[in-house]
Amino acid sequence: MGKDFYESDADAKRIFDHASELLSLDMPKLIFEPDDRLDLTEYTQAAMVTTGLAMLESVRKTGLKADVCAGLSLGEYEALVLCGAMSADDAVLTVRERGKLMQEAVPAGVGTMAAVLGTDASLIEKIVSETENVWIANYNCPGQIVISGTADGVREAGERLKSAGAKRIIPLNVSGPFHSGMLKEAGERLGKVLSGVSFHTPEIPYVANFTGKYVTDEKEIRDLLIRQVSGSVRFEQSIRAMIENGTDTFIEIGPGHTLTGFVRKISADVKAVSIETLEQLKTYAEGNK
Repeated sequence: MGKDFYESDADAKRIFDHASELLSLDMPKLIFEPDDRLDLTEYTQAAMVTTGLAMLESVRKTGLKADVCAGLSLGEYEALVLCGAMSADDAVLTVRERGKLMQEAVPAGVGTMAAVLGTDASLIEKIVSETENVWIANYNCPGQIVISGTADGVREAGERLKSAGAKRIIPLNVSGPFHSGMLKEAGERLGKVLSGVSFHTPEIPYVANFTGKYVTDEKEIRDLLIRQVSGSVRFEQSIRAMIENGTDTFIEIGPGHTLTGFVRKISADVKAVSIETLEQLKTYAEGNK
């Protein structure tokens, strides 16, 4: 992911190399070569945010400018950098610690996540509230919500949801029960890390995961990032808030096009574009000068 940016854009390469120095990790080797460590969130988080920030460095040079920023989970950190509320260095260092804290919070195999397809949010909320050790992790888009918790709890909730009419329950290949109450302590410990981070008034607004609402006051950011660790990611609500505020074009920056798919399911009336290669970026920028 992001290899063409590293090889073809000196400024993007600088982001990867600088992250290597900050974290004492060979980020290009970790990201571009087969490496089992990428299955562990303590490495995944730093790798994904580094890649996203490097790609954003290339985006800046095209002249494309955002009117509002948002991201899903880790993407919130990239949004904070893009809107000027957080430095890139602080973002990389923070998510490295965030990943470690989340990895340490729950032993491997104890927690898991599953995507629930084809049923109403209200039904999922009801069954989750009646099942021990299960939480809603992500409101992705209509017909797709992710649940998180203990392996037994997620399995039980999945069985109940299937019986109640859910089309599919898809177990996710994750290393922990992210965005669940099992990570509350990890969020609190992250608060100590964030206490040493300087936040600034966003130059453009961003929409927070935990609330799905616009944030313009830097005093709110630290608490929102703490609560995000164990709270639900309200991606669908975030997109709807931006649409209601007049946003008509969404550009996903990063490997893959999952979020673009979510946006298209949320609304057929807006444009959603995925940029994951340097060629795609150049093509889009040329056509939208």
